Amino acid sequence: MRAGAILAARPQFHASVGSSAHEEGRPEMDVKAEVIAAETRIRPHVRETPVEMSRALGRIGDAIVLLKMENLQITGSFKLRGAMNKLLSLTPEQRARGIVTASSGNHGAAVACGLREIGIRGIIYVPENASPAKIANIRSYGAEVRTHATDSGLTEIFARRYASDNGHLYVSPYNDPAVVGGQGTVGLELSRRLDSMDALYVALGGGGLISGVGGYLKEIGRRVEVVACSPENSAVMHHSLRAGRILSMESKPTLSDGTAGAVEQETITFESCRRYVDRSILVTEDAIRDAMRLVIDHHHTLIEGSAGAAVAGYIKDKDRRADHTVVIVLCGANISRERLRDIL
Repeated sequence: MRAGAILAARPQFHASVGSSAHEEGRPEMDVKAEVIAAETRIRPHVRETPVEMSRALGRIGDAIVLLKMENLQITGSFKLRGAMNKLLSLTPEQRARGIVTASSGNHGAAVACGLREIGIRGIIYVPENASPAKIANIRSYGAEVRTHATDSGLTEIFARRYASDNGHLYVSPYNDPAVVGGQGTVGLELSRRLDSMDALYVALGGGGLISGVGGYLKEIGRRVEVVACSPENSAVMHHSLRAGRILSMESKPTLSDGTAGAVEQETITFESCRRYVDRSILVTEDAIRDAMRLVIDHHHTLIEGSAGAAVAGYIKDKDRRADHTVVIVLCGANISRERLRDIL
């Protein structure tokens, strides 16, 4: 059975988690235009990652399962796409002001890589409890790293205020059309490789990746069910989508540290998620751990907890997926040796 050939006659899934920005009369981000612009801008600077079939995951759901290997991206995660697109879109005057950003790790490494490549100065704030492996990855690019708070949302608030007070430009991990557009190039690459797909599983944090990838695929007419996957221990956007507003919630520790923490109020990704996400599901820490082990064992490739969350979401959904073509975005590979040892 050829991957991507199943969906031709199937109607589009419409069980949206909420009403769209268009329905409420709010301004919308033009996801398709942002992605196309980003593709032209970032192509010399990012890797087109492979798509690999997973027979092990396919057997679980009696499906064709394809893994989009963003864990093999430069800097070890998809975040390079959005960060590089934002930095390359800046004017000379904006570059001269210097950059400030906040990150649980992967976005910080992506920005640090871009700063070094383009020649811009910047400061990267991370939570005090950020993964040591991810902090080391940021520093490996020569960036200045500072810490604040233990929740990535609070770190973002502080970093944005610091940038404003000191005349720097703040680069959000997700709350920026250029960042979303860059992440959406994952979807553009998938559209070139696959004629169609039934379902797309993506880890959900601030919503930048799923807004860009799911939004682009749907705006070009692909009939695909977009499934957001969040850890039960930290699922702010998941619960916010159900509440119809961004919530302030306590987050517990999770293996999916790349999706953990608060979500910035008024983020553009909230309405994008309401528009493009068909279902949002929760997965346990045990499920994330088991998913990570499965991918490592059968594909001999390293993934971090947020990628494990997306795999765990598909496994939770296995009874829905018989005879379907499924794409899972393995969004990153940055995990410490100590955490990896605990998982294995």
